[in-house]
Amino acid sequence: MQISSRFTLAIHIFACIDTFGNEYKVTSDFLSRSTNVNPVIIRKILGQLKGAGLIEVARGTGGTTVAKPLKEITFLDVYHAVECIENGNLFHFHDNPNTNCPVGRNIHHVLDDKLLRVQSSMEKELASITLEDLKQDMEKYLHDEI
Repeated sequence: MQISSRFTLAIHIFACIDTFGNEYKVTSDFLSRSTNVNPVIIRKILGQLKGAGLIEVARGTGGTTVAKPLKEITFLDVYHAVECIENGNLFHFHDNPNTNCPVGRNIHHVLDDKLLRVQSSMEKELASITLEDLKQDMEKYLHDEI
């Protein structure tokens, strides 16, 4: 299992908005150059972040801003905005285990609770990290480059 790159791209987008937003118009083309990802994909992620109320995108002239203070946006908020989680479940179970097989008949009983615990732990950790934490770490690295 692997979380798609949409999550890390979204985090990268927030870092760019925070770092460059006062000097440049942060557009999908601008973000595309930083991420090396097609602007169409960037626009899709921007749409998801906007739909979640995490960013604002100006019409016409363009430009993207963060919709609320960075300390109020967690990695979990970003994750929920951009990741497609079917029915709220991180893990997708194969559809039809063979009920004539003793393993197939019982696999849900054995795994469901454990997978829910794993997902809950991951979400708890994502909720503990804010975009303000990201900003502080990014500033350290940016300062070291100057």
